[in-house]
Amino acid sequence: MKFIFERYSFNPKKNEAVFTYAHENGQKFTEVVSFAYGLDVNKFTLEQWDILDKALFLAFVLSGTSYWKAFPTRDVVLPINIDNWQASFFNKVYQEGMSQFAFENQLGRDSLAHFSAGSKGTQHATAQHGLRGEGILTLQSGGKDSLLTAYLLEKAGHDLYLPWHVSSVYGHFPEVLDKLSETMSTATRTIDSEALLEASRRGGLNGHVPVTYIVESLAIIQAILSGKSHIVVGIGDEGEEPHTHIGDLAVNHQWSKTWDAEVLLAQYVHRYISPDIQIGSPVRALSELRISELFANMAWERFGNGFSSCNRSNYTQGNMNEELQWCGKCPKCANAYILFAPFVAPYNLQELFGGDLFQDPELAQVFKGLLGVGGVMKPFECVAKTEELRKAYGMINFDGEGYAPLPFEVPNSNFNYNTMHDYQVWAYDLVKDALPKKA
Repeated sequence: MKFIFERYSFNPKKNEAVFTYAHENGQKFTEVVSFAYGLDVNKFTLEQWDILDKALFLAFVLSGTSYWKAFPTRDVVLPINIDNWQASFFNKVYQEGMSQFAFENQLGRDSLAHFSAGSKGTQHATAQHGLRGEGILTLQSGGKDSLLTAYLLEKAGHDLYLPWHVSSVYGHFPEVLDKLSETMSTATRTIDSEALLEASRRGGLNGHVPVTYIVESLAIIQAILSGKSHIVVGIGDEGEEPHTHIGDLAVNHQWSKTWDAEVLLAQYVHRYISPDIQIGSPVRALSELRISELFANMAWERFGNGFSSCNRSNYTQGNMNEELQWCGKCPKCANAYILFAPFVAPYNLQELFGGDLFQDPELAQVFKGLLGVGGVMKPFECVAKTEELRKAYGMINFDGEGYAPLPFEVPNSNFNYNTMHDYQVWAYDLVKDALPKKA
């Protein structure tokens, strides 16, 4: 059986992209993405249309993970030929990026998609044109990393950036984003939920996809439509720690957030879309614990009562998530609670989470998984490294009045959360002058 990438198109009247896919078993899917209006696309030059077309193709293939997974197959068919570098790139997305899906559905690498270079037909040529754009588009979700990134951009003097959010409900975005200095812009991604339900009734599979890559590919399109040349995401040093392995395949919930994934995507953009488009994270050099400390010290007063990284409460398809919440029951909440507890007063943190999560017996196994205790597997979520979380836990003041210790022993850690990690120089340079100097 084959998975077929049928076609992608763009309607300039609606500022809308349409992606269509099919499985050989007859199941079809159509995804629609409505972008914010920016430049008049009817006045685009042929060079600008070429850049847009190449960006649409990237998003088309990456978004296909949402539908390929229903009936996973090695064989895939593209409407145009790709070269060896592109084939290797897409293989990483559909293998490393789908590793959690493979693990949860008991699949091996051989069962995942395998792209190959073509030799006939239309060739998707390498990037030929510059963008002639300027300015920054920054992805915003309402979580600490993206909000801190925007705050640092403002503090560094980049006060004309475009904050941008992808929603599943037209025009909706978290209210906390209204606290940014610039006016929000949104795009609406409408996945083919009905077709996915039909696929499920036919025995189709479900599971995690590399959503960060999907959103970033849509941001590239939005940047082109808005005349922006720099696409900024808020991702720290994370995602490097695999949960387990399937043979030579590392199982990683956060593959598309890793440093390697950031570099690969930037290389793809330069090779196949435009050498003038930059994409990356200004806070990539920072650990998650350092980001939490900076957010607590610099941005808590402004965003503390409105932000959230809890997927369960906020980030599901069709959810009206203007007012972000913390469920206080999931691994993402437990992870954030450990990271912020060294820097935020107990009353303020527990008001957000509905109590002291360390005292919730239902979360004991979650904390064991996060802290690497008792052989419990690390949960499949965007969470910090085990050693990093142990370090954070060891920094908490358990004075008997605010935070109560967990009912099990947590190993000590020598993790240095102030260590600088790999980063793209252009991205870090955007915010370095806004970062406090460590003594």
